[in-house]
Amino acid sequence: MVERIGADELSKKTATKVWNIHVFCQQQRLCQEEEKRLTSLFGDFATASELLHNVKRAPRWRY
Repeated sequence: MVERIGADELSKKTATKVWNIHVFCQQQRLCQEEEKRLTSLFGDFATASELLHNVKRAPRWRY
């Protein structure tokens, strides 16, 4: 059985958050090289989980 769903019946909430990679890198204070690497991997947009699992951060040691 096939049921047609109208556009007004769909939920506006998304299951996953999609980020602009440039905005994500600014908020996470990532360097330009990391932004270029992520952009080459995913394009201009990626899901939050993809970005968080693929970002490489330099360790910040506390002395």
